[in-house]
Amino acid sequence: MTLPSRFQKEVHAHLSRNSQQTGPSMNLNESYGSGKGKPYNPQQVQGRIREILGKYSNGFWVSKLPQIYRDLYKQDLPTEAIKDLETWTHICTVEKTCSSNPSELLLYPAKEQRTTPSPSPIPNSTTAQTSNTSKDKPLQSPAQQRPPSANSGSQSPQSPPSSSPSPSPPSSPATLSPDLRQKLEELLMKYSNGLWAHALPKLFQETYKTKLPGHVLGNLDLLSDICTIDYPMPDNPKRAILYRRSSIESREDENCNKRNSLTSEEDLRVRKELGRRLSNQAVPPLQIPKEEYPSVLVVEATNTNGVILRYIGEDYSQAQESMEDEMREFYGLNQSSPAPLSSPSSGQLVAVRAEEEEEILRAQICEVMTDKIKVYYVDHGFTEVVSKTKVFELHEKFFKLPFQATKCKLAGLEPFCQEPTVLKKFETMASGKILLAEILQRAETPLVVLYDTSQDDDVNINAACMKALQDKTLASTLQVNSAYMNVTVSSVCSDGTIYCQLPSRGLVKMSEILKNIETYFYSQVTSEFLVSTPFCGKGCLARYKGKWSRVEITNLHGSRVLDILFIDVGVQASVEVFELREIPLPFLRDLVAIPPQAVKCCLADLAVSVGSWTPDAVQWLREKVLNTTDCSMKVAKVDEVKHCTYIHLFTDKNFHDPVHSLNHQMAQSDLLKQQPDVFLTSHSPTKISTNASPSKTSSTSESTNGSPTSASVPAKPHPKRPLSGPKGGGGGSATTSPPESPPSPSSSLQLPPLLELPPLGNNIDVYVSVACHPGHFVLQPWKDMYKLVVLMGEMILYYNKTEEKPLNIEKNQIYAAKVENNWHRVLVKGVLTNGLVSVYELDYGKHELVSCSQLRPLIKEFRQLPFQGITAQLAGVKPRQWSEEASIVFRNHVEKKPLVAQLETVQEAANPWDRKLTVFLVDTSQEERDIWVHDIMAEFADEQSNEL
Repeated sequence: MTLPSRFQKEVHAHLSRNSQQTGPSMNLNESYGSGKGKPYNPQQVQGRIREILGKYSNGFWVSKLPQIYRDLYKQDLPTEAIKDLETWTHICTVEKTCSSNPSELLLYPAKEQRTTPSPSPIPNSTTAQTSNTSKDKPLQSPAQQRPPSANSGSQSPQSPPSSSPSPSPPSSPATLSPDLRQKLEELLMKYSNGLWAHALPKLFQETYKTKLPGHVLGNLDLLSDICTIDYPMPDNPKRAILYRRSSIESREDENCNKRNSLTSEEDLRVRKELGRRLSNQAVPPLQIPKEEYPSVLVVEATNTNGVILRYIGEDYSQAQESMEDEMREFYGLNQSSPAPLSSPSSGQLVAVRAEEEEEILRAQICEVMTDKIKVYYVDHGFTEVVSKTKVFELHEKFFKLPFQATKCKLAGLEPFCQEPTVLKKFETMASGKILLAEILQRAETPLVVLYDTSQDDDVNINAACMKALQDKTLASTLQVNSAYMNVTVSSVCSDGTIYCQLPSRGLVKMSEILKNIETYFYSQVTSEFLVSTPFCGKGCLARYKGKWSRVEITNLHGSRVLDILFIDVGVQASVEVFELREIPLPFLRDLVAIPPQAVKCCLADLAVSVGSWTPDAVQWLREKVLNTTDCSMKVAKVDEVKHCTYIHLFTDKNFHDPVHSLNHQMAQSDLLKQQPDVFLTSHSPTKISTNASPSKTSSTSESTNGSPTSASVPAKPHPKRPLSGPKGGGGGSATTSPPESPPSPSSSLQLPPLLELPPLGNNIDVYVSVACHPGHFVLQPWKDMYKLVVLMGEMILYYNKTEEKPLNIEKNQIYAAKVENNWHRVLVKGVLTNGLVSVYELDYGKHELVSCSQLRPLIKEFRQLPFQGITAQLAGVKPRQWSEEASIVFRNHVEKKPLVAQLETVQEAANPWDRKLTVFLVDTSQEERDIWVHDIMAEFADEQSNEL
């Protein structure tokens, strides 16, 4: 464990207690013995070591290699590879030191690769520190700095076995050609959050109209100098993710929410420069709020690329109000108030008495006239002409708060930023209102999506403004009692909703434009049409039945998987982001003007409502109407609120006789008759919270328990210093015996490997997904959370494409279940008589009720990752019946937070979900001190006892 010098004295005593596990003279082969004797791919490991040595060209201790390797690639370095280092003279040079300790070896780039004189045989402590932690990476927590001991009994993920992509044959090029390299870099630049390797051939073919050389996928190490290769599913090396080189240090494999990251140095520089331009006095730049969904007050917009707004919150609007109260008192109407400014100049910061005579506001002089001055209110975002007698010199104490009026850019509206129709719609829907801003890109002018959460359903302002461009004359006009022929039923949903295409000018025009786009894409060789910044409500293109079709993004699952709606056929799908394309600019305006051509319909006069259809009824209707070009329909009712049209549907032109309708046929059959104990539900979209710290919108779907889903991973806990021992009692014992209970039936099924834990007494970075009270909460190990993100994305892609089939659901069996917009690995706790199933989310620790129709078999591919949720209780406090007040205090301190857990005991069990830990929890987010949660709870319990 290498630390900056200022920490070494402080941590010496702590390390000495664990010397048997973490001592510097530990035998490497024992420390990383979990990989002993396992096959591995030498070419892959050699490529990665070459990459590491390129980063640490001055050399480092061999003992640090496994940790660096694990940090970069999220896999353990195979033990056999450590033994083979000395034979890889073309990759590296291993040098022995004067010490008698055989593990004290130094690793350098191969001699022929060195471009600088060799360093001294023994690097000083500074060099060693640099080798272990890059200057751009924060200090690692103790849980990550300590390697697992050989007797821990845990199983570490291995590097891909010999079944991984085979080494390139001798005839394959050893390097990439400059042209191929440039094209691959261009593709990876579009996907800063990573790109699946399996997507490369199709993407390369469509973008550059030429095949990707086969040897590239066969030997991914050829890409190691332009990207980092990650294997989140070690059992399936074909599912590698490629990250472009410039994003390696910042990505942490999605373990940190990129939009919540701290402002970059470049952003700070830009904002400081902006502050200098705004005033000749020093005012700190305005920082973008760290939360992903800050509340904002929209001031005005004469251009959607420069919408003026103010952030709402403690450090923003509240700080401004406090300052203006102080200014009102300082510039009061009493005799001691400052005199008006004698010689105002353009660009000068001043205090201005507003027309109401009561408010004193900060402003900047725009223009000096004869007896008037034109000023811009820097905290409110508007301009006004005032009398010179109302302008005062701004006291220096009012320079501390950043200017509160700032600008943002509305995502997706850039080509129509000054369109009168768009600006009028925006004025109606947003101006003067408090909205939520989803920050997509943090820059001098942030790229955002605005949401109005004041109604029952959240309104995407960006999407609504885009829809204002639609030409209503290009849509089908539906009137009650009117009949329509040549109707195409494009989709029948599982809840009974039908989407129909009616003949219209818009349908003809859209078909013509899409044909031209096909030709255009075929003739263009460019990557500019790849979608690099997806967001909810964005319109783009995706393949439907082999042709490009219009889609709207409806939900995001992480950075690579998303849900879309084909708006002209009414079909929903889940796809990977590389399957989307931007609408080419020459066709954009004409295509946006065409309203969606799929009309949402329901069959009228049926006793069963939408959402309660049986699978047999849905299948019967699909067989009747899909792929039929001669349907007709008669409108019974138009529901403007639900945007749905109730119809009688016919498979011929005989729409005069209701007896011939499909409605009548279904009503006379047994298709819609449910069993008495079955009740199916349909979920409404996730609602965005209206408070200042909102939950995720549907674009970053969050489960009802608030635990992170595949769309979001919490920031990693980074202690500012090594943790000292717990200050309270509760000393732990060795692992206890499992409870005496019969194994559940699921024990006979193939279960994932057991979640790896550090030795007792060691630390582990965790995220608390659920907290009931100190005696029961659920932890997730932080280091593998990105693997859970990948797994849930894979489950979405798989299960959203599979049809519902009858399933015999049994208690204590493992399934995949759809909860809200995500698929979870669940354990069935009970099958209820009303068609609902009680399930336990094995990765998040939350109990849910879901419809039996939302369960699917959990296939083998999704059983490889250990279940990520593990129950725990707090060490250092006496077991008791915790009051509701105590539970609330505990929950506020730990739930949905990244913490450091010190492992005290492990209570093993027959099933992974019955395993229980006893841990100390430590909040390391504060700079000066660590907060031990058991101290807080013990103090709270003592106070309650005293009150009683």
